[in-house]
Amino acid sequence: MPDQVTLEQVEAMAVQLSPTDQLRLVEKVVKGLLAQPSDTSPPPRRSWSEIRGIVDYPLCGEDAQTWVSRTRQEADEQREKQWRREP
Repeated sequence: MPDQVTLEQVEAMAVQLSPTDQLRLVEKVVKGLLAQPSDTSPPPRRSWSEIRGIVDYPLCGEDAQTWVSRTRQEADEQREKQWRREP
């Protein structure tokens, strides 16, 4: 089993390469890294059925249908003000 090469040894060898070969070396290293699976991949998405019921009802102190009705009414009022050019 061969000894492992250290970063310092690789740097010393890379300095001896031409600038073009140094760029090719960098390209190969980057491509190799991109081909490996990443440890920082996003976690798998959770299903709604997994998280259903975790929070007490109502979450924000307001029933969902009440919230929808209220926000629609507020949006309607805002649009009417704009049509009438009220401040």
